[in-house]
Amino acid sequence: MRNSLIILLVVLICCVSCKKSQPDCNLPEEITSNPITVSIERLELAFFDDPSEEKILSLLNKYPEFSSTYLLENEFESREVLAREISRLHNDPGMQELYHEVMIHFSAISGLEKDLENAFKAISHYYPDFTPPKVYTYVSGFTTDISLTKDMLVIGLDFFLPADHRFQPVDLPTYIARRYDSLHLVPTIVTAISSAYNQTDLTDNTLLAEMVFYGKSYHFTKSILPCTPDEFIIGYTSGEIAASYANEQLIYSHFIENELFFETNPFVIRKYTGESPFTDEISMDAPGRLGRWIGWNIVDDYQMNNSIPLQELMAESNAVEIFRQSGYKPR
Repeated sequence: MRNSLIILLVVLICCVSCKKSQPDCNLPEEITSNPITVSIERLELAFFDDPSEEKILSLLNKYPEFSSTYLLENEFESREVLAREISRLHNDPGMQELYHEVMIHFSAISGLEKDLENAFKAISHYYPDFTPPKVYTYVSGFTTDISLTKDMLVIGLDFFLPADHRFQPVDLPTYIARRYDSLHLVPTIVTAISSAYNQTDLTDNTLLAEMVFYGKSYHFTKSILPCTPDEFIIGYTSGEIAASYANEQLIYSHFIENELFFETNPFVIRKYTGESPFTDEISMDAPGRLGRWIGWNIVDDYQMNNSIPLQELMAESNAVEIFRQSGYKPR
């Protein structure tokens, strides 16, 4: 099986026809007419404009949830100590240079505002009780990329500088770092929001349950962002997406032959759903997290073959039933 996953150009061309059909990406009027608006508050401007302790402290008092949730105020002796530490950090020449680079690449964020606005409108369409969080941007010095609570979303813009930029998170592997760009940003946020609606059976600790959980989260994101290519949702390259479809039968056979769906060993589960540059149990050519990708296909087939609305799909916590009723077969 390992040798059979060598990718040939002809296979990549032919497999395009095997891909899941893309939904109509034009948002219907009932979504676009939603009165939700998004106005991002750029906290990096306020925090770097005057990085004195007094100014920083006044900002921490003005934005207490940002201080406690994003800046982890509780890890410091007091808010004053936190203000002193931030002032020291923001006055550092390297941090100032990073801030100015962020301002060059993110001088305007109207496109991000519009994309988030459309995403929030779509979520609200499916879930009328959804209340869009207040959105902030910041420059964290590669401390926190995205922080999401029910009421607040903070985006660390420094994480989303261009891939070839000289400022990069030092501890982030290349195969993960490539997903930190503007094209992955909104899908990542929507996937994070999906967790609030993704019902699970906490007593089910099988690989199948984890696969279906991720499959539901990606299906949610695709439903909210129908124009977004799959690679920006799951974090594969377009070549990895094509190769996975080309070898879907072989991948699925590996799960069947090794009786993996009901595996409960967390170390085995991590090999198929955890972060990794490849799934070496299948092939060194196979991208990592293939369990998540198969889970996505299972969930898509479950919805398509049973005409399940998004809300009902996300509320279904029985992974076995989703698998059985999906009628899933490799393309």
